[in-house]
Amino acid sequence: MGAEAEHPQLRPPPSSLRTSKEAAPAVLGLQLSALIDHVARVDWSLLDRIPGDRGGSQQLDNDESELDGDELELDGDESELDGNKSKLDGARLLDAQGLDTASGRELLAGGLDACSWSPTLGRTSRVAGHRHGMPRPRVRVWRSSGGGAVIALWRKGRTAMLAFRSGLLYAAAKTLTQFSHLCFFSPAQHVSIEELNHILTEVNAHILPSRNDLIPITTIAGGSVANTIRGLSAGFGISTGIIGACGDDNQGVLFVNNMSFSGVDLTRLRAKKGHTAQCACLVDASGNRTMRPCLSTAVKLQANEFRNEDFKGSKWLVVRYAQQNMEQIIEAIRIAKQEGLSVSLDLASFEMVRDNRPKLIALLETGNIDLCFANEDEARELIGGSLAYDPEEAITFLGKYCKWAVVTLASKGCIAKHGKQVVHVPAIGESNAVDATGAGDLFASGFLYGLVKGLPLEECCKVGACSGGSVIRALGGEVRPENWQWMYKQMHAKGMLVPDLKN
Repeated sequence: MGAEAEHPQLRPPPSSLRTSKEAAPAVLGLQLSALIDHVARVDWSLLDRIPGDRGGSQQLDNDESELDGDELELDGDESELDGNKSKLDGARLLDAQGLDTASGRELLAGGLDACSWSPTLGRTSRVAGHRHGMPRPRVRVWRSSGGGAVIALWRKGRTAMLAFRSGLLYAAAKTLTQFSHLCFFSPAQHVSIEELNHILTEVNAHILPSRNDLIPITTIAGGSVANTIRGLSAGFGISTGIIGACGDDNQGVLFVNNMSFSGVDLTRLRAKKGHTAQCACLVDASGNRTMRPCLSTAVKLQANEFRNEDFKGSKWLVVRYAQQNMEQIIEAIRIAKQEGLSVSLDLASFEMVRDNRPKLIALLETGNIDLCFANEDEARELIGGSLAYDPEEAITFLGKYCKWAVVTLASKGCIAKHGKQVVHVPAIGESNAVDATGAGDLFASGFLYGLVKGLPLEECCKVGACSGGSVIRALGGEVRPENWQWMYKQMHAKGMLVPDLKN
């Protein structure tokens, strides 16, 4: 695999705590299970061969975005649909569960004004064949990469949201609010080790050609925390370490090799008998991602295995929220605060926030979270899931509990708060996006670098924007050397503190 080709000198994982008198890493990352990502650019035909839903969306052609008004129309205040006549003309409809979450939420949040909707979500057209002399309702058709479709129709302020699967209607609502929770499914579905191996075999027959990727499958250490920690070490020269466990298999060796090559201290990584977690990360030509994690048999660090020595002398602990790991997370945070560390929390996903909001808020209310990162969808769920969402409301909410709060806004940049100071920082415009994997993780790397170096809040955000922009220029959550150089040039041009990796 890719990591073997890049780093042939494999080293076995350590099995115990450090015994040397070396200084503790400035930043520690809590990743209970080591993870290996297998990243590949593939054509969509592969996704018909593997289980589960796929991520991303595709725009319909003009002839596919016309609905027959005799079969589907809005009538007065009601959304009238005959279930036997709900097929779309010319559209291949298979599965509406593969809808891209962020884009879907943008569609719903766009309201009824077509001009406010993202042009990437499909064309707006008129419905053909209307009856009763009524004005034609306008329609927005959004098809998932799996072939399913979501349709928004509106006329004179009246709306219908419809979801199709296999050509037949399976969900409908008259309002955006009623519809908002019907069609959002994560494109990440857990698979068995046998299914994962089958996927990786199929990948070789569906690789998209690329001049930049000589290795068809890039195999690297993965996971949100690992991405952030590796970025801090490799790109910013900050001393880092991982607290967690890895299996005694080849994947565990690959994880150790990749992270240690990037300068990450692994003396807190326990080797256990068993498997290391893996994930197939499949990216199409447009950058849409489909994840297939295999985690069920992976080894994991338990709460009773933490020791104060793991944390002593460090400044920061980086944590990703995961309800299934709350016992370990709470214990790690408890010891970290005992040892004087600040704690950074990433909210992980909007589904995680939505499903566990009371428990997450309870964690914030402890006052033990010093810095919280959320993307726009996660922040929306945190403040109640309202479609009329204001990022400033979310940042104010987080600011009640955390010293620093950051909400990333994708192409719109970010908003951050420290004390009474609130800053809006635009996204970096010079980056060419290939794969968005790790963008938020590397933003966190840059922001934490700024905090460690004592930079002002706005500068921390700017460094985060440059760092996040560097990782999306290639596949996977690891920044390539040439893209670190790109980032340094951006930082220098914008008058930022460029890392001195020689010291």
